[in-house]
Amino acid sequence: MPEHETVGRMSETSASEVRKKGSADRIKKSERRRQILLELKLRPHVRISELADRFQVSTETVRRDFGTLADDGLISRAHGGASAPSQGHYPGLDERANALIEERARIGMKAAELVQSGETLMIDSGSTTIQMARALAYLGTPCTVITNSIPVAMTLGHGAAKVLLCPGEYLPAESALVGTETLEFLRRFHVDHCMIGASGLSEEGPSETVRGFAAVKRIMLRQGARRHLLIDEQKFGRKGLALVGSLDALDTVITDSKPKGDLLSALDLADVHISVADQN
Repeated sequence: MPEHETVGRMSETSASEVRKKGSADRIKKSERRRQILLELKLRPHVRISELADRFQVSTETVRRDFGTLADDGLISRAHGGASAPSQGHYPGLDERANALIEERARIGMKAAELVQSGETLMIDSGSTTIQMARALAYLGTPCTVITNSIPVAMTLGHGAAKVLLCPGEYLPAESALVGTETLEFLRRFHVDHCMIGASGLSEEGPSETVRGFAAVKRIMLRQGARRHLLIDEQKFGRKGLALVGSLDALDTVITDSKPKGDLLSALDLADVHISVADQN
């Protein structure tokens, strides 16, 4: 065999091995992070050193895993290890869904009217996005919806919409799915719209208090061509546990009342359109 052909085949083989190795590393990283979350369900604290021994990786690798999971709001960093995130009381989905029903219904309808026949969208979990799903079902708009919310999936699943429900860890208080499997699933898709809620909206950006929700919202914003935040005025100026992103990650804020003061100035500076749902 000519030498240049031998070298070419060796190069192809090497490239193939690199691709396989990279794929194996990605799978291993994902599985490590799932195991860390599982371990924290069984005990309150895990140490970097013992996980490094268990996974046969460096302590720096485990620190990077912890950093990613902490950024996603799935764990809390602690000296030499990590623990499950400890949060103060935040009302569950049922409690939130029974407040400001009229305002959220108006916001939901305003958001649903943006969706055209045949479009694709991601809808995250929350009391206002459930109202948006109800409005979309009422309008009968044929579309494809990807969601981590079981109530959203159930609301739309018997109508004109095609629904894809994310896999992941089930949060009973939120009737929603979160975690590394949820994020990996969302990364596979690009959609026309993403519709998210938030615990608060400040000049820094939207923020979230529910464990794991900030990471889901970040991915949805990244995968959506048009990015909409559905939020009522009572959350203006509030800051949740984890920042979802800066204001320029949004295209539209759909709300029941126009923001004022510094928040309005910050939204204008970030070129975010404000859409106010009309009162009936």
